[in-house]
Order: sequence, then C-alpha cells, then structure tokens
Amino acid sequence: MRSRVRSAPPAFLKRPEAGCEKRPDNQLAYLDHGLFAQHRAVGRNNVIQCVWVYEHTINLEEVRRFHRNLGHGLLGRRVERSPLPFARHRWVLDRGPSDIEFEHFARPRAELSDWADERSQLPIDAESGAGWHLGLVFLQDGSTAVSLVLSHYLLDGLGLVVALVDAMLGNKRHLGYPPPRARPRLRAVVQDARQTVRDAPQVARALRVTTKLARSNREMTAQTPAPRPITASDEAVVVPGITIRIDLAAWDTRAKALGGTSNTLGAGLVAKLGYHLGRRRASDGAVTLQLPVNERTEGDTRANAMSFARVTLDPTLLTKDLSDARSAIKQALQAQREMPDDSLQVAWLVSFTPKRALKRMDDRMVADPNFPVFYSNLGDVGSVVNRLDGTDAEFATARVTGQRQTRRWLERMGGQMTVQSLRIPGSVVISVNAYQPGAENTKAALRELAAHTLAEFDLTGKIE
Repeated sequence: MRSRVRSAPPAFLKRPEAGCEKRPDNQLAYLDHGLFAQHRAVGRNNVIQCVWVYEHTINLEEVRRFHRNLGHGLLGRRVERSPLPFARHRWVLDRGPSDIEFEHFARPRAELSDWADERSQLPIDAESGAGWHLGLVFLQDGSTAVSLVLSHYLLDGLGLVVALVDAMLGNKRHLGYPPPRARPRLRAVVQDARQTVRDAPQVARALRVTTKLARSNREMTAQTPAPRPITASDEAVVVPGITIRIDLAAWDTRAKALGGTSNTLGAGLVAKLGYHLGRRRASDGAVTLQLPVNERTEGDTRANAMSFARVTLDPTLLTKDLSDARSAIKQALQAQREMPDDSLQVAWLVSFTPKRALKRMDDRMVADPNFPVFYSNLGDVGSVVNRLDGTDAEFATARVTGQRQTRRWLERMGGQMTVQSLRIPGSVVISVNAYQPGAENTKAALRELAAHTLAEFDLTGKIE
C-alpha cells in the first residue's frame, strides 16, 4: 500500500508574533527587492536545484500532478518591475511551465551529475520567466532522475520546502497576486510613488547605517593586503559539485561519540573539508562558516526570509571532539537572534543606486580574508520532500549554484564553497559546490578530498 504524505506543516516554520499581520499587498520585501535588483544589475543569477532519483518505477501521473501543483504555491509568481526606477518591484501571477521537460534518450547512470549540471544552467529568470522548470530523464540502469531548478529570487531553501510540501499534498495557496501588467501605468506610478514616500524613514536609516559601515570598511581595507592580480578569463564556468550520501545510523553514532549532534557533525565535516580546500584564515588556519538563520513564519511570502550568523572553528579539533564546535555554533546563532545584522539595511538603497555604480561596486569587491564557507542545514525534511510521486525516492539532494559565473569573478572573490545537507530516510545527504583559485577544480579532485575528509571522521559514504 502506498504511504501518504503527512499533512502537518514543516516544523521549522515559526508562529507569527502577536499583532503581526501578513503583508497586505504584493510588493517585494526590501531584502528581496535589493538582492534581485543588485544581482540583475551586475549580471549574477543564483538558482536552487533539487534532484530526486527513483530506483523503483516512478508514477509519472503523480509527478505531473506535483508539477501542476507547484504553480499554485509560492513558485506560482514572478517579479514585475515598477515603472519608477527607484520604487520596489511587485509579485505577479505566473503558474510556470506548462509541462515537464523529458529527455528524449536514456542516459548512463554515470552521467547523472553531468545531466544535473546541464539542467542547472538552462535559462531561469525570475522576471521574464521561466522562474523554475522540472526535468526528467530515464537512466540506463532502470532508475529515473527528476530535477527541479528555480530562481533563488523566488524562494530560499526553507521556503522551497514549504512549496514542495504544498505541491505534494495538493495544497493551493491563494496569494492574491494580480496577473502581469494588470495596473494601468498611471495608477502604478502613483501607487509606487506613494509607497516610496512611506518608505522614506527606512531609507534614511539605511543611509546612516551604510555611512557607518563604509567608515568601518575603509579601516578594515587599509589593514588588508593588496589583492593579487587576476589574469583569469571571462569564460563562464560551472562550479564543480558533488553529493555525499552517508548511512544515517553510522552518522548519528559518530556524532554522539564525538560529543556533538547531527548538526554539529555536519558543520565539523564541512569546516574540515573547507580547510583542505584552502578556505581558511591565513593567520591561524581557522575556518569560518556562514550559517543561514531561518526567519520564516507561517503564511510568509518573502522570497528570502533569513539572516546569517558566522562562526569560526579550529579544524584541528573537529575529528577528535565536537563539544567546542557545538558550543561556538550555539553562541553564534544566539548572538545573531539577539543582535540582527544592520548591514542588511543596505538593501533599501539599491533602488536609488545607478546600475553603473552597482557594477563599479561589484568590480571593486575583494575577497573576504576569512574565505567563509556557506553551509545550510535543511535538517530532517526527507520524510516529506522526497516523496515526489507519493513514494519515497531512494535519493534526494539540493544545492545552490550560479548561472553565468565567470572564472575571473570566481578568482577575484577568492573562490567559493557552498554546502547544503539534509536527512532522508536512511541517509544523510551533503551537497558540495566548490571552486578554489590555484586548485584542481574538478569533480574528481573534489570527490577525493571528500573521501579523505570522511575517513578523518571514521565515516564512509557514497560520493557522486
């Protein structure tokens, strides 16, 4: 008998505070608008990709139902620009692609990773569409792979979990978004001008915060060594990515033996791998993790409802004892909740900054001297999000990657490393995307480093 997906809401969703009401209109939140507008100005495009693999026969009718349902949730929208260059954009209705994109020929299982890369680079546009697409390929070993790629400017990782649960349960959200171009131009100009006036106090506060941050950054830059010259080309590259699958019981046993939790072991493993990749502080070899802090509440329609905490770990201790790392992470997360990051206020100013200025600012950006590793732990979501056709997929993973990233930009930023982890029945799955200047930036080299790092923690896993 086919088991049913539970109908309870995801546990990570917070209850809204008393007196907090849902935003009454379809304007983008200031952080969503700022991120989208800034990245659009400099030509950057971040996407999220989920991949499911069914080793048993997949129910295509249920997958088609899931595809239809996606357009009736938080993915059923796109960005419409304001007619005023300094006003915030708005959400409008967009149900997404009309059908699943099927590959015409079966592919070898060994090409699964390459197929996922190909899907991740197909056009995605949160403004003109498509903001997401679903693709399916039959593999020659009898299994089936499904890929969902979406714009990060539509949803973040935990927002995507909400959208996936809704689609699998058949929940339809009535967000009240109008169809595209529903507002006459004159009305749009008047409405957006009035809203901009109402936003003026926030913009003024953001300007004060930005001035303070600029002074601090000048002092920090004066103490930072001059960046090395970059000779890399402007060719677009796909950052190498691998997936690690580890037995869940072995993982939890090892976490307990090291004095940590599942979450701490994940952070420790990621930090150690980052150390081997060269993402460490020059002064003492410490590794900095950038951890997203969930701020999503029930009924939240923001695309990105999160802030970030930073924690620095000593990689020499991680394979022996996780208790110090556990304490440091707990303190960093608590500090972030108690003292929000004022630098996020800068997003209010993006609309008032000319595109040329945004590009110049991006060109002048230098690598963070701490070379942080972005690590997002989605937790135990596999009991709901890996049931694409109503049954458990044998494998599921998620990652954040970029489109149109150039080698020159990656080199100038000192490389990048983004990691996502989740628990599905029987396994912990860790997705790693990494590029490091001067390293052998291939999947084979990344797999070798991952295997070495697992061995240091007395763990084994399947690495693809």
